[in-house]
Amino acid sequence: MTRYKSLLLKLNSTIKEALQIIDKGAVKFALVVKDDNYLLGTITDGDIRRAILDGKTLEESIEHIYFKTPTIVSVHSTKEEVINICTSKKIYQIPVLDEEGRVVDIKILDELLKPKHHKNKVVLMVGGLGTRLRPLTDTTPKPMLPVGGKPILQTIVEKFASYGFVNIVMCIGYKSHVVQDFFEDGSQFGVNIEYILEEKRMGTAGALSLLSESQKPKEPFFVMNGDLLTNVNFESMLEFHLENEAKATMCVREYDFQVPYGVVNIEQGQITSIVEKPVHKFFVSAGIYMLDASIIETIPQDLFYDMPTLFEEMIKENDKTVSFPIREYWLDIGRMDEYEKANREYHEVF
Repeated sequence: MTRYKSLLLKLNSTIKEALQIIDKGAVKFALVVKDDNYLLGTITDGDIRRAILDGKTLEESIEHIYFKTPTIVSVHSTKEEVINICTSKKIYQIPVLDEEGRVVDIKILDELLKPKHHKNKVVLMVGGLGTRLRPLTDTTPKPMLPVGGKPILQTIVEKFASYGFVNIVMCIGYKSHVVQDFFEDGSQFGVNIEYILEEKRMGTAGALSLLSESQKPKEPFFVMNGDLLTNVNFESMLEFHLENEAKATMCVREYDFQVPYGVVNIEQGQITSIVEKPVHKFFVSAGIYMLDASIIETIPQDLFYDMPTLFEEMIKENDKTVSFPIREYWLDIGRMDEYEKANREYHEVF
């Protein structure tokens, strides 16, 4: 994510400097920025050739020849969105900006289309009973309920595979045969799937103690609940985890709660103000985590142990735990209304 730094130019940079950057590597443009890497525009070989035809010399500045309205994508754009933008506009590289308009990365179409396999494992928790979705879950485990014409779990697997995360372990329990019969070894989905059978409820973190020696990750790994639909960029999450040198990363969502009454603020019996139906904002866990491989050794054996407890213990030990805010689509399918919403929205989102 730092290669963009070699592509940066200022307004007073010369056409010759721009040409040197463009000719140097595989990225066929330079980025024109002001202070703090705020993007002003781009400059390509074509822009330079047109300038030379107009009589410009290589020693003149790029100020009047760069392109001021380039196509850009957000740091939160999914891989599919970036590919669609590039192909529809027939461009092969595109700047990535943060919310403030600063350059944080570049994406190259050839790299996005090239199959990439990461070593990092993905552990999916798919053994829950799904009691709130009965009678649908009387015969089908919740992660296998159809949304958009395919099981929820298939969408999750395909999402990870699209980012090159193909080594998957599924922690199964309730009606485990339904999951195994459908996915088998994962080869038909382009992934490798292994299974852990939870014979009793172990919790999101406790199930990790059941990993065999051959299944234990050697690199940072994902843990995710199997009843979520999301467009999270998993590669960005991995990069974020590594850049922050975190022991554990938790995806978080902003949750708004509106008090349905006027709130009366009181000090020593005196009313100081009345706030009508205030909205309180919180961050809540999104059920997606990235953990350092060494954490597995700290999880107690044969005990129910959930992920919040694991994070609390790491915080006590002063281990570095960070949050990764999700701004992409995310839906926890726990109730019937959420299941119906997922089916309504699926084809628009995915």
